[in-house]
Amino acid sequence: MNKATSEPWRVGVLFSQSGHMSVIEETQLRGTLLAIDEINSSGGLNGRELMPIIYDPASDNTLFRLYAKKLMTEDGVSSIFGCYTSSSRKVVLPIVERLNGLLWYPTLYEGFEYSPNVIYTGSAPNQNSLALCEYLVSNLGRRFYFVGSDYIYPRETNRIMREMLRGAEVVGESYVSLRAQRKDFLPIIRDMQRTRPDVIFSTVVGDSTVHLYQSYSDAGFDPKTLPIASLTTTEAEIRAMGFDVGEGHITAASYFQNIDSASNASFVSRFKKRFGADEPTNMCVEAAYFQVHFFARALVMTNSMETNLLRPVVLGSEFEAPQGKVAINASCSHADLWSCIGRANRAGQFDIVARSKAAVAADPYLTCSGRNAHFL
Repeated sequence: MNKATSEPWRVGVLFSQSGHMSVIEETQLRGTLLAIDEINSSGGLNGRELMPIIYDPASDNTLFRLYAKKLMTEDGVSSIFGCYTSSSRKVVLPIVERLNGLLWYPTLYEGFEYSPNVIYTGSAPNQNSLALCEYLVSNLGRRFYFVGSDYIYPRETNRIMREMLRGAEVVGESYVSLRAQRKDFLPIIRDMQRTRPDVIFSTVVGDSTVHLYQSYSDAGFDPKTLPIASLTTTEAEIRAMGFDVGEGHITAASYFQNIDSASNASFVSRFKKRFGADEPTNMCVEAAYFQVHFFARALVMTNSMETNLLRPVVLGSEFEAPQGKVAINASCSHADLWSCIGRANRAGQFDIVARSKAAVAADPYLTCSGRNAHFL
């Protein structure tokens, strides 16, 4: 094999290992590295190692933009695995589009976006917001209090949720800084006590999630009667806040560690062997993991990193992910994913209370009305 064909395939990896978003983004980095380790231990891709070029954007959108440009113009990378927040995706997107790269985005988001230079592998609103809305209204009540971090995703998600809550009432809506501390939630907690909602809907992210739930617990609220429901609170945040604080709260997600299947049990075992027995998986880990395998399968077929060759092979492809069989929807470049509702238990995991019968087709623009999740 000559030198040119033995050189490793280089890919970019952009997840924060420091700063206020590292609590979740570091887990996405681990999911990415686990998949790369598996690929390389199996002989690489067409005999060539997969080499990650990793930068730490430190929860700073300026650094996301800087490193994305560096990866594509200096490091010779055309595919980047990265970004958690929508604001970081928005600053990376113009660079990837201008240089015709491919961003693999493993995070739930607000929908209403399409780019031929992005593969979206996190949940779209019809795969999580709709499922959560239906569950909450049917089981908890019709008075909602919205609390979120102050950036694109929470504000747009709350707009979508408000439209879905036909006939229900939003009794309060508050936003905090991405760097909010526990004291910043105190006036919001007092407002919740005054308005007496049936459910709190949180789109708070990062370290601030821990402060919200701990402030809620300090106020003496009971999740049996007034739970916090979220799309963004995973096993990682539950661990950070304390299992006792997280117990009883609700999350909608495409994946939970507690999914009962042989493939998921194997995935969880491999993850813990690689990163530690106490390290939980979560929906962001799982999406970061399986999207690398989608990429790898396409690369084997094309033997090329060129976006114009790689992307058509990715679209329409399927993979047996830990959550179940998933696919990249050829009509919108989003993943068809499962819908689950989980309630956190005292062990820091989620008991699954509802789950779709199969993967739900991605509908990022909410063009289809009615029930999409088809829960068991």
